[in-house]
Amino acid sequence: MPLTDPALTIRDLEPSADIDLLCGWLHDDRAKFWGMVEKPREEIEEIYTWLQEQPHLAAYIVEIGGEPVALFQTWDPEVDELGTFYDRRPGDIGAHLFLADTPTRQGRTEGVMDFFIEEVIVKAGARRIVVEPDATNEASLARLDDYGFKRGPVVQLPHKVAQYAFLDLP
Repeated sequence: MPLTDPALTIRDLEPSADIDLLCGWLHDDRAKFWGMVEKPREEIEEIYTWLQEQPHLAAYIVEIGGEPVALFQTWDPEVDELGTFYDRRPGDIGAHLFLADTPTRQGRTEGVMDFFIEEVIVKAGARRIVVEPDATNEASLARLDDYGFKRGPVVQLPHKVAQYAFLDLP
């Protein structure tokens, strides 16, 4: 997966500094599957502050030309509860993907995902990406199908019914 767009950059999410950005994205109806549409900004900041303090979790912002266009999170299936709901393999890494609905990102989804995978997932030495979107999130599932993820089990998680999907890395 070669990097094709030198304007792409990635940085760690900074919960306090990025709270307006997060609320702008996660309070929107299209973010309903993230479960934060109704959460107050203080709670969202607390959640992401806690997340960034956990050694098995991480959140990142991808930017194009300095404009934030995506929120990506990673989780370690060996540690995180989500890893107990499917057959884990050595080299798995879990990911959550949120793509901003901005003109800057439109038409560059695959490039943004390629960049994140190259910069974070491949550099971490992972061999397979695990995702678990809401089973009714057809837009996300279609995007993952188009990208090459293979669907796995549908699982009742404590907070949703999830469609697990996997992407083997070269």
